[in-house]
Amino acid sequence: MNNLGRRTVLGMIAAASATLITGPARAALTVASAKQLISQVVSDINSVINSGRSESRILKDFEKIFEKYGDVPIIARSTLGPDARRASPAQLAAFSDAFATYLAHKYGRRFREFQGGEIEVIDAKQVKRYFEVDSVARLRGQAPFSVVFRVSDRSGRNLFFDIVIEGISLGKTERTEIGAMLDRRRGDIDAMIADLRAVG
Repeated sequence: MNNLGRRTVLGMIAAASATLITGPARAALTVASAKQLISQVVSDINSVINSGRSESRILKDFEKIFEKYGDVPIIARSTLGPDARRASPAQLAAFSDAFATYLAHKYGRRFREFQGGEIEVIDAKQVKRYFEVDSVARLRGQAPFSVVFRVSDRSGRNLFFDIVIEGISLGKTERTEIGAMLDRRRGDIDAMIADLRAVG
């Protein structure tokens, strides 16, 4: 009984320690939670694009949106593709930081074109190991068009890792753009990061 009691106590201590280190168990990503996440993203985007603020302020707001809801490290690494394997940890961190600003500014300007309209979440579905949340952008004087957010919990949090606007994937587009930047710099990752900071 003493041994059993000792094992039980040790087991309880180990479980408590694991909880303190890793936190409580994370709820699995579901269609409902993916839809809820993007509903909040869309609400924030609608508020920003119709705020009447200056472009510089709007772009800062989009930086916060991408930082809060976007899986930027995953997007950045995926964008680098095979070149990510030869990048040092410092280069990956620098690229992710520069890419986050570049991405927020580029797509902040794209979403700013939606001013006077709104984006509405329509539906969500599971696609393999991630979820797609379908939304529609309704702009003044234009036919409605599709904006799809792809969501996963790969990083341990529910975040979007791609946006597909009118069938054009952010991820695929940026892989081409960053690849072209690297080609122009003969594969020099540091020079490409400097380019990215200048563009952002």
